[in-house]
Amino acid sequence: MKPAARLPRPLVSVTAVVTFALVACGSETAGGKADRSELEARARAAQVAIDNVYVTEVPGYEVAKQSVGVLGADGFSAVYVEQGTGAQIRLGVDKGSMDAALCPKNPLGVGSGGTDGAAECVADGGSWYRMSGTQHEYATEMDGRLVRLNADTATVDRATLREAAEAAHAASDAELDAVLPPAPGDAGQPVERGDLPPAGDGAPNNDVGTSG
Repeated sequence: MKPAARLPRPLVSVTAVVTFALVACGSETAGGKADRSELEARARAAQVAIDNVYVTEVPGYEVAKQSVGVLGADGFSAVYVEQGTGAQIRLGVDKGSMDAALCPKNPLGVGSGGTDGAAECVADGGSWYRMSGTQHEYATEMDGRLVRLNADTATVDRATLREAAEAAHAASDAELDAVLPPAPGDAGQPVERGDLPPAGDGAPNNDVGTSG
């Protein structure tokens, strides 16, 4: 099966522009553009490969800064939160692929909140729409990466999740500046990983987002 094609991107909404303005970390130069070397340093500090940083645009949703972190070895994860209801869309990006054979086998989920068991898969445009238990997600291959948008079925409907998948794209420098955590001032300060369990001393799930 040929790799899934990237879904077309819709126009950027006014809400999305406001979102990125609100979460900007303030590392822009006097010329109004983010400094690339600083962005790369911030990505390294977060243990994330800068090319794995993707963003999406969903009206009413904003990135939760504390959720941004590494997925697996050097992938990227973030949670978008709807400001009125608290509904969450979880974004995960890592090297990998998805086809008709792999789709049912890979568990749903981003980070430590994945589901167990086989997934029900439906081809939808250039993506796979996947369902298991109380979760559903869109998984799309983009430039050798698997980009997942995952949510609970009770709080996020399929149309909204598909919109998030269609809008997902590699972050520009301005978007990197908005979403990457600031570099820690203390070199010895540990980086908070976005894929660690919220409680206990469990290890991160490094298998999420891979094809193995």
